[in-house]
Amino acid sequence: MFQQVPAVKDLLRKCVRCGKCRSVCPIFKEIKTESAAPRSRVFLTQLLRDKELEPDSAVADRANKCLLCKSCTAECPSGIPVDQMVVAMRSYLKDYDNNTTKRRLVSTMFNDRKSLKRAHMLLQGYQATGLKHIVNKTGVLGLISKDLETANRLLAPVSGPIASKQITEKTPAAGKRQIKVGYFLGCATNIFYPERALATIEVLTKNGCEVVTPKDLQCCGLPHIASGETAAAASKTTHNFNLFYQAGVDVIISDCASCSSMLQGDYYDQLFEQGLPEEVKHFKDKIFDLNKFLTDVIDLNEDLAAIPKTTVTYHDPCHLINSQGIKDQPRKILNLVPGVELVEMEGADQCCGGAGTFGISHYDLSSKILERKISAIKDTNTDFVTTACPACSMQLGHGLSKHHMNSQVKHPVELLAAAYKAAEQTGKIS
Repeated sequence: MFQQVPAVKDLLRKCVRCGKCRSVCPIFKEIKTESAAPRSRVFLTQLLRDKELEPDSAVADRANKCLLCKSCTAECPSGIPVDQMVVAMRSYLKDYDNNTTKRRLVSTMFNDRKSLKRAHMLLQGYQATGLKHIVNKTGVLGLISKDLETANRLLAPVSGPIASKQITEKTPAAGKRQIKVGYFLGCATNIFYPERALATIEVLTKNGCEVVTPKDLQCCGLPHIASGETAAAASKTTHNFNLFYQAGVDVIISDCASCSSMLQGDYYDQLFEQGLPEEVKHFKDKIFDLNKFLTDVIDLNEDLAAIPKTTVTYHDPCHLINSQGIKDQPRKILNLVPGVELVEMEGADQCCGGAGTFGISHYDLSSKILERKISAIKDTNTDFVTTACPACSMQLGHGLSKHHMNSQVKHPVELLAAAYKAAEQTGKIS
């Protein structure tokens, strides 16, 4: 129940109206009106809680005009989790949300693995046959739905088999097994960036990990949470943790910032009002972002060989830096790879404006935020942009393409995997 969510019931009174949240909010930076500020969402939550404001589509639109980037939550001196309030509001207001394209996408494509495979097959055919080019040229989608036209514009290229078709359920460690790892293969990595999934498996096995990738994994639930579908998110969470529990893994890792953030439980008090299921509780302190796992949990195998000289810059995903406090670890990995020179961009920790489906439902606003990021990337003059979130990768790739820039977007683990492969080829490791 909305009024009983802890962030709504107990934490509203902590807001001292200092306005510090405004200084870090990407939305406020572009719109510059008080209604766009995070503290405005705190007031909105209070008005809804106290029934001084009736739910309607206009209120739902205000609740949806938020990236859930957690910049305000991370900066708030009173420790107010504004993002949790927004999530609670969206659940309360979901029947007033007029964005049918977003909700249909979440309820179909991010439903289960069968849905993902169907989506992959359709997208692959759509792009390979040249139909996407025709659709773009004619602008026909814009006549049907602006949101569909936007989604079409943001789609990353799809090529080759989906990652889950290329990965066995159990991949043995290379050499002596040190730890049994559950790999949470996220939806976007699975469809759009299968090479990252393969690199993740490669790096983990090179570091004594037996890797379990359950075939029946469902979405982490974050797109559902962001769309107000808390019941669906709870169901998927329980299902996924049960798979890992049955597999007897020691830890769960993900190469997707959004997935690892969701799995770590920021919104679990809204999903599980009666308390955490045993499977979820079992893994409470055993869930890691891949970068953190490699640098802070295990002794990383540093038998690496140089890859072709490469300059890279790094973009901090909001769900890593704001949600999990992970900043140095991806940079440590990049600095370990021989041949890689890391060039920091200005505002590396600023949101790229993607935020999953936000870029579809608020394309113009999302693009303004993206322009700042692309400008910063351009100033680095690097070969690659690296980041640890597929949603960010898609958004950055879209921006680079719009500006006709040749930079590619990679995950740090892809460069690390290349260095291991180079070591194999030079006979440094077996």
